[in-house]
Amino acid sequence: MTGPVRALAGWSLPRPGRTGVLVAGAGIAGLAGGPVPALAVVAAGLALPAVRRRRSARLRAEAAAAAVPEVVDLLGLAAGAGLTPHLALPAVAERLDGVVGAELRRVVEVVAGGCRLADALEELPSRLGEAYRPVVAALATAERYGTPVLDALERLAAEARDQQRRRGEAAARRVPVTLLFPLVLCILPAFVLLTLVPLLAGAVGELRL
Repeated sequence: MTGPVRALAGWSLPRPGRTGVLVAGAGIAGLAGGPVPALAVVAAGLALPAVRRRRSARLRAEAAAAAVPEVVDLLGLAAGAGLTPHLALPAVAERLDGVVGAELRRVVEVVAGGCRLADALEELPSRLGEAYRPVVAALATAERYGTPVLDALERLAAEARDQQRRRGEAAARRVPVTLLFPLVLCILPAFVLLTLVPLLAGAVGELRL
């Protein structure tokens, strides 16, 4: 294989960026349907990243809120075993996955760098949600004043389980409403087509006879 042929064999087209894809889509829509579809494609392409960011933030907040009972229970177990907040937080962070585990490990790294635990925990509610503010307050108070943290964690664990149960009950109440849409849009039209339409067609045929 000669040099130019070898160079062409290893050459590939660059991948188009999001702007290029958006322009191409708008151009195709404009050629097919005019300026209105083209503008619709452009608007959808510009709005899609914001929608994805909001969805990602919502999923992150939901995952963090769902992990509150587990976090509080693990901290309570560590405190019941005699660990201080400085030792309990790394032990809990190692056993958690996802966004909560990552944020707790970030706090542990900041503390290892010389920051006080109470100061390192200050940004945790803004990153994980307001559900973590009571946990942060209990740990910060124990770190600053040396007060026992086990009683506060046990109270927070009971409150977190109660909130989780209420969220589950609310989700269960939304299930019938969610199932209403496929019932009306899919099952009911199919039922009408398979049962009522043949009966009506047969009745019309008998009337004509």
